[in-house]
Amino acid sequence: MIRLIGVSAAIFLSAQGVAASAMDLCGSGKRINCVVDGDTFWLRGEKVRIADVDTPEISQPSCESELQRGVAARDRLLVLLNEGPFALVVSGRLVDRNGRKLRIVVRNGRSLGDQLVAEGLARTWDGKRRTWCD
Repeated sequence: MIRLIGVSAAIFLSAQGVAASAMDLCGSGKRINCVVDGDTFWLRGEKVRIADVDTPEISQPSCESELQRGVAARDRLLVLLNEGPFALVVSGRLVDRNGRKLRIVVRNGRSLGDQLVAEGLARTWDGKRRTWCD
C-alpha cells in the first residue's frame, strides 16, 4: 500500500473527472482516454506510463508468451481503470525518455501497479528491462 502522507497537492493529481467506463482500448484514432498496454495509457489526451511496474510488451513482443501475457495485462489494466476514480501520483521523474508522464496510479491508497504484480501480470519496476519469455 502507498502512503500518501506528505504528498503535496501539486503532485497529487485527481482523475475523478473521468467517468467510470470512459476508458477503452486504444485504436488507430485520436487517443484521449484509452489503454495502450499493461503499463501505458492515455488520460485526457496525455500519455501516462505507470511508474512502479513493468508489463510484457504487446507492440514488439520477443515471443508468443510475452504477447499473450501482455494482452492479459492490458485487458486487466482497462478493467482496473474503469472500476472508479483513481489518482496519479508523481514519484521521482516527471517524464520518461519518450515523453510519457511517469505516475503511480492509486485508488483507495493502493497502487494499481501493485495489484497487477499481485495478480502475476506485472513486475515491480526496478529500472531494468528483463525478458518475459520462458
